[in-house]
Amino acid sequence: MSQLSREQVESALRGYSDPYLGQDLVSAKAVKAIAIEGERISIRVEIGYPIRDIGPALCAALKEAVASATGARDVTVGITQKIVAHAVQKGTTALPNVKNIVAVASGKGGVGKSTVAVNLALALQAGGAQAAILDADIYGPSQPRMLGAQGKPETLDGKSFEPLVSYGVQAISIGNLIDEETPMIWRGPMVTSALQQLLNDTRWRDVDYLVVDLPPGTGDIQLTLCQRIPVSGAVIVTTPQDIALLDARKALKMFQKVEVPVLGVVENMSVYTCGHCGHEEHIFGEGGGAAMARQYGVDLLGALPLETRIREGVDQGRPIVAVEPESRAAELYREIARKIAGKLAVRARDYSGRFPKIVIENT
Repeated sequence: MSQLSREQVESALRGYSDPYLGQDLVSAKAVKAIAIEGERISIRVEIGYPIRDIGPALCAALKEAVASATGARDVTVGITQKIVAHAVQKGTTALPNVKNIVAVASGKGGVGKSTVAVNLALALQAGGAQAAILDADIYGPSQPRMLGAQGKPETLDGKSFEPLVSYGVQAISIGNLIDEETPMIWRGPMVTSALQQLLNDTRWRDVDYLVVDLPPGTGDIQLTLCQRIPVSGAVIVTTPQDIALLDARKALKMFQKVEVPVLGVVENMSVYTCGHCGHEEHIFGEGGGAAMARQYGVDLLGALPLETRIREGVDQGRPIVAVEPESRAAELYREIARKIAGKLAVRARDYSGRFPKIVIENT
């Protein structure tokens, strides 16, 4: 056999397209080292999204691709994970100890957006990232109950909050500061101020992904998030129902107008599966999320079922991704979370932290 070359190995790696990055690992600059000794090849890969649950499968796929293309007798692949901060909209600056903020939004209430948000945060955590969730719904906070993170946060200095931690995920909500049945009778400026305080005054700890559970609509809170908070990307949640899609389109257009990248659409309550006989029925319609994604040139990240166990889980503070990790629904959430993280991984990085601030003073 002739001497193997780096070009042969790179060519073999280019033949494998990563399903979450949407490109081969050479093009994604994920291949950090290639060593060749006779018929033995050693490759070091650095992936920019959580890989704890798929690392072995990814390693095996790369070994097979390289071995079959080069005929190498021994191929070793080492894969590590490195999640970095990515570019945000103009006029905002990165948050200390938070690499990426992902907004989960819907134009309409009742589509299960908060359920999707909490399970996505847990899915990112399960994949090996440090995840957190901010409940931005000041009028109707639900994350304390859904995540089982009820109670008041501690403050060590009297100025900032320590996030509550549940299932390994850091969390904060206005619901942690008031009684569950107390209505928030606040005007817009008070609401947006509360959101900024929750975000900026919480002592987040080395967060890779902060999931922000937005209230439905395109009002003050959504505009505050887009204009003053560094958002890496947005996810739109809808059901297949026409009336839900109508409002979801408004949310998507809002993010596009303020130059926040829309990472994709999640179709929730896509199909109902009977818990007794297993019969499936599209009670809210079929294919609406996919049609919307095609219309606006974004990806359909996934379709989630309408299942009693998912609803019961969040009602009891036991989200399905955390308590039934082997379930089909949990795997669907993890797959969507990997797609979101993969899309962020190929976006431009945020290098602002590498440059010193320049201050001009009159003397």
